[in-house]
Amino acid sequence: MSHSVTISGTGSYVPEKVLTNHDLEAIVDTSDEWISSRTGIKERRIASDTQSTSDLATEAAKVAMKDANVIGQDIDLIIVATISPDAFFPATACYVQKNIEATNALCFDVSAACSGFLYAMQIAENLILNGQRKTALIIGAEKLSSMVDWEDRNTCVLFGDGAGSVILTADENNNKGRKLLSSSLGSDGRQTDILHVPGGGSACPITPDNADQKLNTIRMQGREVYKYAVNAMRRAAEDALQKYGLSSEDVDMVIPHQANLRIIEAITDRMGIPKEKTFINLTKYGNTSAAAIAIALDEANKTKSINEGDTVLLVAFGAGLTWASYLLKW
Repeated sequence: MSHSVTISGTGSYVPEKVLTNHDLEAIVDTSDEWISSRTGIKERRIASDTQSTSDLATEAAKVAMKDANVIGQDIDLIIVATISPDAFFPATACYVQKNIEATNALCFDVSAACSGFLYAMQIAENLILNGQRKTALIIGAEKLSSMVDWEDRNTCVLFGDGAGSVILTADENNNKGRKLLSSSLGSDGRQTDILHVPGGGSACPITPDNADQKLNTIRMQGREVYKYAVNAMRRAAEDALQKYGLSSEDVDMVIPHQANLRIIEAITDRMGIPKEKTFINLTKYGNTSAAAIAIALDEANKTKSINEGDTVLLVAFGAGLTWASYLLKW
């Protein structure tokens, strides 16, 4: 291949409001100790009533655009990965396009839950490599607080709001850093019921008769999710490494989906990756679904947790079931 795709800029945004575990103690029957010991989460960010997912996405986009030194007119592709769009249609990406004046961009959304950001990256990489697009804005953005049942202590403690983004560009001389090396994506539609929102779509519209059942909120079978997440993420990670002829020993930093500390520890332990090579920020933000890896990647970049020449592995798992990994050379 005569050229490659590089990450020219990263960005992220989280709302100002912090909701701590102690705050949740006043809302549901839970405790800081219960949440911390089972998830590793201490607090999460909550968007205001006036903020939509596209607002969060726009703020993250602006940071990445500044980092990459591009303006709206330079961008010819916008993909927003989200399961909490502003509306069923139009795409949240179109709202972002308007906000940043990216008049030349092709815009659409990707719905692959927590794996969505990496799904969107692969779509963009392929469009850039085949010459159809040159500068892509990829965003993972969620306002999950709008989909949470705040009376369900098993789910409301897990999720938060935020957005992260990258600018992808063609490296025609194939000599820049921050390259996309290899990826591995997959799905298993047989497990749709273990993590889903049962109502609100065409299969189960919300009506006056079922409105009190909160069918448009997140439902999860925690043990089943844990079992599938660990196995799927490990397979995806090892597959991306194998495609590039590397092993876990070659990885300088793993940035996993920020869902649950136990899941992260189980994956890295089975792969033989030490804790000091694992980037974790779920303590501050909780599970932000499609935004989680995007936020973590920007934070790892800006804090110099990853540096030039590092081999970086991104790996995620989400509802669907979906899974994804990406191998980068920073």
